[in-house]
Amino acid sequence: MTTTTPAPASGAAPGDAPGDLTADEFAERLAPMRREILAHCYRMTGSVHDAEDMLQETFLRAWRAMRGFENRSSLRTWVFRIATNTCLTHLEGRRRRPLPTGLGAPAADPRDQPRVDLGTPWLEPLPDTLVWAQPPADPAETTVHRDSVRLAFVAALQHLTAQQRAVLLLRDVLAWSAAEVADALDLSVAAVNSTLQRARAHMANVHHLTPMEPTDPRHRALVERYVEAFEAYDVAAIVDLLAADVVWEMPPFPGWYTGPQAVGELIGTWCPAQRPGDMRMVPTAANGLPAFAMYMRDAQGRHAAFQVQQVTVTQDGVRHVTVWFGARLFARFGLPAHLD
Repeated sequence: MTTTTPAPASGAAPGDAPGDLTADEFAERLAPMRREILAHCYRMTGSVHDAEDMLQETFLRAWRAMRGFENRSSLRTWVFRIATNTCLTHLEGRRRRPLPTGLGAPAADPRDQPRVDLGTPWLEPLPDTLVWAQPPADPAETTVHRDSVRLAFVAALQHLTAQQRAVLLLRDVLAWSAAEVADALDLSVAAVNSTLQRARAHMANVHHLTPMEPTDPRHRALVERYVEAFEAYDVAAIVDLLAADVVWEMPPFPGWYTGPQAVGELIGTWCPAQRPGDMRMVPTAANGLPAFAMYMRDAQGRHAAFQVQQVTVTQDGVRHVTVWFGARLFARFGLPAHLD
C-alpha cells in the first residue's frame, strides 16, 4: 500500500504544499486535525494507546513524504490516507480487540469467582478529553461526532477485517467517495463497493442502544443516585437502578453478566468493598458517554485507583456498564492514582 499522492494538479498555488513549510509550520498545519486523526486511529485499532502511537507515526510519515504532496487532494485527505495505511500496516497479523460480550460465550454465573484473561487484547475506552478539549456549545458542531466513537460501534468494527474497517470508516464516517477510497487503499472501485457491502451487512446486525442524553434531568438524577449507591455500598439500591436487561462486563475478565439480580450478586459477592465510604466515584467521560473513576480504600486507608466504569443510561435505567481495571488507565484520563 502506498501513502504517496497522485501527480500534481495544474494550477497548484506555490507555497501551499507542505514541502514549502518548516517542520514547525508543518506541525502547525496538522494540529487542527490531530483529534480527528486520533479518533480515526482509535476506531481502526480499538486501543487508545495504539491510536496515539499511530497518530505520531502518521505525522512522522507525512513529514517525510511532504514533498510528494502536490495539492491534487486536500491536505486533510492526504493525511487521513497516510493514517489509514499506517493503521492497516500496524494491524497486520494482530488479533482483534473484543469486549467480553463479543467473545460469543453465554452470560457467566455471578457465583463463580471471575478469572482474569491477560492474553486477550481487550477493547479500550477513549477518554473524551483526548478528542474534545471541552464540550462544544452545539454537539452537532464537533468535528468528531460522538456516535462515531460509541463503544458499541467501535466494538462492532472489531469483528470486521482491517480492510473492511478501513473502507467502512472512510466511506461512512469520513464520507469519502468510492473512487477516493480505492485510490487511498490501492483497490478497484468495484472492490471498495463489495467490501463496503459486506461491512455494512455485518454492522446492520449489531444492536445499538439509544442512550439518554447526559443533559436530560432524568439522566442526571439517575446517575447521581447510582454514584450515591456505590459510595454507600448499597447493593440493593444499585440493583434498583438497573434496567431489566442490563449488561455488565469488565475486561480483562472474560465473563459478562445480565439482569439486575446477577449484577447485584456479582457486586455483593466479589467486590472488595466492605462498608460505606470504601468506594469513591469521580466523574469523567469516555466514548462520548458519562464514566466514573472508582477509587477503592486500600490497606493503608487511602483511596487508590481501582476501575473506570462507562455507564449507558436509557429510559429504562442503567442499561449497560463496561468496567476497565488498572491504574495505568487513570493516567490516560488525567486522573491521580490516589485521592486525598
